[in-house]
Amino acid sequence: MLAEMLLFEVTDPRLQGVFITDVRVDRELSQANVFVSALEGVERSQEILAGLQHASGFLRTQLAKRSDLRVFPRLRFVWDPTPENAERIESLIATLNKDNDTDKNG
Repeated sequence: MLAEMLLFEVTDPRLQGVFITDVRVDRELSQANVFVSALEGVERSQEILAGLQHASGFLRTQLAKRSDLRVFPRLRFVWDPTPENAERIESLIATLNKDNDTDKNG
């Protein structure tokens, strides 16, 4: 639901290209850590987190209306560097494979 809201309902330009990588809710349902990332990477992380913090009240209210929970957790947005790290590792592996192929052929 939250991902759909970010795509279709939130108009803040700071939040374009943002995607959710994970959500962890504590046992008491008092807080939900929402892990986010973006295609542009960490360069925009502060801008994105500020936009999400600004929209958090709206998002929480809308999510609470759409859920059957008696109490809805506060949303805390956290930057997730995993996609960036994975891309970097894949790039390094591709470079190693390319170098290895060159060594075999050359």
